[in-house]
Amino acid sequence: MRKILAALLCCWCSHALAQTAQELIDNPKNSENVTTFGVGYHLNQYSPLNQINKSNVKRLVPIWTTSLSNDAGEMTQPSIYNGIMYVVNGNWTFALDVATGQPIWRTPVEYERAAARVGTAGALMRGGATIYNGRLFRQSLDCHVIALDMKTGKQVWKQKFADYKEGYIGVIAPLVANGVVITGMAGGDRTTRGFLDGWDPDTGQHLWRRYTIPAPGEPGSETWPKDIPDAWKYGGGATWQNGSYDPELDLVYWGTGNAEPYNPAYRGGLDSLYTASVLALRPKTGELVWHYQYMPNESFDLDGSAEPVIADLSIDGQVRKVLMVANKNGFLYLIDRTNGGLIAAHPYVKVNWASHIDLKTGRPVLTDVYDRAARGETVEVWPSRGTNATLMAFNPKTGLVYLNSWEIARILKYVKFDFVLGQGSTGVETSFRAPPGEPWGYHMAFDPLSGKAKWKVPLMETASSAGMLATDGGLLFTGLLTGEFIALDQETGQTLWKFKTGSAINSPPITYTHQGRQFVTVLSGVGGSVNRRMKGYDLIPAGGSVTTFALMPE
Repeated sequence: MRKILAALLCCWCSHALAQTAQELIDNPKNSENVTTFGVGYHLNQYSPLNQINKSNVKRLVPIWTTSLSNDAGEMTQPSIYNGIMYVVNGNWTFALDVATGQPIWRTPVEYERAAARVGTAGALMRGGATIYNGRLFRQSLDCHVIALDMKTGKQVWKQKFADYKEGYIGVIAPLVANGVVITGMAGGDRTTRGFLDGWDPDTGQHLWRRYTIPAPGEPGSETWPKDIPDAWKYGGGATWQNGSYDPELDLVYWGTGNAEPYNPAYRGGLDSLYTASVLALRPKTGELVWHYQYMPNESFDLDGSAEPVIADLSIDGQVRKVLMVANKNGFLYLIDRTNGGLIAAHPYVKVNWASHIDLKTGRPVLTDVYDRAARGETVEVWPSRGTNATLMAFNPKTGLVYLNSWEIARILKYVKFDFVLGQGSTGVETSFRAPPGEPWGYHMAFDPLSGKAKWKVPLMETASSAGMLATDGGLLFTGLLTGEFIALDQETGQTLWKFKTGSAINSPPITYTHQGRQFVTVLSGVGGSVNRRMKGYDLIPAGGSVTTFALMPE
């Protein structure tokens, strides 16, 4: 009898941890689970929960906090399934009891420490804890994809996807789409060639690779110089942020990074496909269905890698299937996700490298900044980044996006570039400047159709790299580099509540229910190379933690 009961218990545990592809699709419908990054495949960081709302948020209190044994920085988002919270960072993977924060297991990430010298920001992870069919999938800094058993934390399989000695690193959470584990790579300021990979989740078998830089003779190769024969081999186009997935269209959308070197002289000044673009791929095969290039001949490190948010919007009386992208280049784009056609592009921060985006050609209309830089001048480029690799939120009820913007310039001069495999390949001298006495950024509510900000709250002396979360309680949850986790009024941007965590907030929060009660969870931990340039960075203590909040009973 004991053997029978034990067998039944094992079967129950196996079933409880064997979430299906349909459960990933239905993630927003089940408030007890958070199974995908961005609170759903659409990445819109929106929750219909409203137990915690504007009228009672002042009663929000921490109910548990747990150390994440990490000083390298926390930039990920937890996942939750059947009462267990899964958290990843560069050095550990955790399973925690969602009610108490008590660790169930923790597994160290084994990687070659020399890889940390390649990834200048250190052993970071971006995205979420990717879970599917009883397994947790993640990357390691030294370019491996790893599958762990969700019940025990033990390794199931491990596959190498690149050589960190050539400039590649693994810092991006995988995406599971139509039964395929899809992973990207980082290294866009070194001698790399961008790609996405597809893997079998059960065996780790490599299914496909889609390079973001075409080889000679492939479509798009004509946008790379023939007289610089190796330019395409090290052309950039890193896939260092996360993608979204439309199950109805069966398309994965993934942004690509800057061209390498930034200095366009070493790329012939050509368009350099498919850098600074968004790609639409079939998850089963990696087939490229369409692309849209934000910035042909991208030469300012403005990328195109920001997460594409899926939405259905009424435009001129017609419901359109769109992608919304708050691009690092300072424009917020609306793109038809069925075919890649550009619908609109509005500046949401100060922009001086382009006057506007031509809606007929889809190309930016450049100012004289590029020509002056190409002639050897030192130029001031606005923005250095519109946002800093953070998830924005989109509330389909208000029709607004909510984001943390940056208002900081890049000072740039093109210089001679000497190729060394695996090392920096930017071909620029660069620094950053914020106008004295002016905001470094804003909390912002922005209308993607009109291109107008509904409200802006200035951030002085430091910008925010934290993601936004919008709820039906009329709240926006986000954080600050100085460590405050805050709740804003969705209508006005006014701060309604805040709590000082032990370090910086650089990650997107989540909200969910457990046994019918609403909770909010966020990771805290300073890290990242860009944040080191912020005023007061040296005063912020390192140390990663995860904290969960709920309403204090009346």
